[in-house]
Amino acid sequence: MYLVKSPLLLKWYYPSLLWNMPRTDKVIYLTFDDGPIPNVTDFVLKTLKQFNAKATFFCIGDNIRKNPDVFQRVKDEGHAIGNHTFNHLKGWKTDDETYIQNALKCQTLTQTNLFRPPYGRIKKSQIAKLVTGYELSVVGLNLHAPKPVTNNPQLKIVMWDVLSGDFDVKLSPEKCYQNVIKNAENGSIVVFHDSLKAFERLKYALPKVLTYFTEKGFRFEGL
Repeated sequence: MYLVKSPLLLKWYYPSLLWNMPRTDKVIYLTFDDGPIPNVTDFVLKTLKQFNAKATFFCIGDNIRKNPDVFQRVKDEGHAIGNHTFNHLKGWKTDDETYIQNALKCQTLTQTNLFRPPYGRIKKSQIAKLVTGYELSVVGLNLHAPKPVTNNPQLKIVMWDVLSGDFDVKLSPEKCYQNVIKNAENGSIVVFHDSLKAFERLKYALPKVLTYFTEKGFRFEGL
């Protein structure tokens, strides 16, 4: 079960998280989780370029490690980068130390101030550590090194107000498209996934979403 539109109650319960941008301008903020990977991320980049659109890619550290050329292309084409942990950990099922260290391991590669918790599942204790800056004994990728790191950046935790549902293998590509155009508005943060699991729905919905909102005078920007 998942909600396509993030409810106001959830935004109220987690007020420190970023759910949407200001509603004043006709701008939509497309985000892509779980990459970078060959072919799928390449498709996303090619499609965005056709519409002169910018987006934000919340990357898994291990995928950056495996596909550094694809990651470099995302950066070279002017898109924003976010941290999505190194191993796509679910915060609700992970102890705080393991979770924060995994996020920091990804941070050595992403070098960003944006963080999105995988599955949108994160404990308030984990939020507190990420948004206030955190102190862990890490040098490079050696998580047990003795030298403390005390100047880690404060991370802005980014959620969303529209979920395309492209990860749902039971969802039709057309329904994925409709989820976005029926719910996105000025300032919406929209979630897609540049993953193999989502690709069937993504490759159908993304060009149509970009066409629909471009014709209505919207711009697409990174966070």
